Amino acid sequence: MKILIISTVASSILGFRRDFILSLIEQGHQVYAFTSEYSQEELKEIGALGAIPVTYSLNRGGLNPLADIKATYLLSKKIKEIAPDLVFSYFAKPVIFGTLAAKMAKVPTVIGMLEGLGYTFTDQPDGLSKKIQLIKKVQIILYRITLPLLDILIFLNPDDRKDLLKANSIKVKKVEVLGGIGLNLEDYPYSCNYPLVPTFIFIARLLAEKGVHDYIAAATIVKNRYPNAKFTVLGTIDKEALGALKQIELDQFVKEGVVEYPGHVINVAEWIARSSVFVLPSYYREGVPRSTQEAMAIGRAVITTDVPGCRETVVDGVNGFLVEKWNPSALAEKMIYFIEHPEQVAKMGYEGYKIAQEKFDADKVNTRLLNILGL
Repeated sequence: MKILIISTVASSILGFRRDFILSLIEQGHQVYAFTSEYSQEELKEIGALGAIPVTYSLNRGGLNPLADIKATYLLSKKIKEIAPDLVFSYFAKPVIFGTLAAKMAKVPTVIGMLEGLGYTFTDQPDGLSKKIQLIKKVQIILYRITLPLLDILIFLNPDDRKDLLKANSIKVKKVEVLGGIGLNLEDYPYSCNYPLVPTFIFIARLLAEKGVHDYIAAATIVKNRYPNAKFTVLGTIDKEALGALKQIELDQFVKEGVVEYPGHVINVAEWIARSSVFVLPSYYREGVPRSTQEAMAIGRAVITTDVPGCRETVVDGVNGFLVEKWNPSALAEKMIYFIEHPEQVAKMGYEGYKIAQEKFDADKVNTRLLNILGL
């Protein structure tokens, strides 16, 4: 079969779809990987997997109707030239416009996957701005037009199904919940070597929605009682995003000894292995957070928020704790629990490892995804 995968950034294909593409090729399918943001080196890497890289134009951010209509028409022409048997798109705009383009090209089977509902569906402490409310309304209209055209719509967690489809009365032919995109567990080997000093680690873009402010606020509370505790921050600063942690703020927290920030690192798994507990106080509309899966695979207990996506990773009190969003005090309380009950670090970490083996093994996840796609 000819299978066409539509994404946006090439790095997501290489980082999150590599094993899936290899599985398809191993089955004898011809795979085309469409990307709108790429480098020549990334295109070569996609080709090295055995897939055929194809570039197309799509503005990932913003909503310009004329530009999107033109991009959809040009995308449909490229799809029609290839004449695939199946189109599989993921991320919001590829699902919307890739579905329209595939239908225009008369593709027999069209499947979409939404990996979380994203920023426009993320609750904010002060409510959504009027601009975001408008974008959300437009997005829902586009979903109402395109999602019913899909043969199958895939979500990563059940909350997204409820909050998008049921809340907005969107009818689709068939819905599946995958439960995470999976990890190559060999890249995140289990480690039971825990540091002598309680060490907490946060890994995400340094955005308000990812909970970086709450993490630092909780770290400050814990430091007042247990000054030897360590708090690591890994992630990039987004200078454009509203509410993002600023470099000057981060520098000050590092100077005060609240957190350590090593900057850009490529050996994330090693940093996780050098920590005691993984913390992600996100309130972003995640699918199922990748970084949490990585930490669990390595054998680290998790403290995260009781919100869609994040709650799929933790059985409260078994492999970590779920806390209320926007609540640094509750976060600090659970951090202190691990400091005062050090035996729970290894115990809950091992429980998380077992959950990762069962739920997040890329081989198992890709088998489920291939079954959903009927391959």
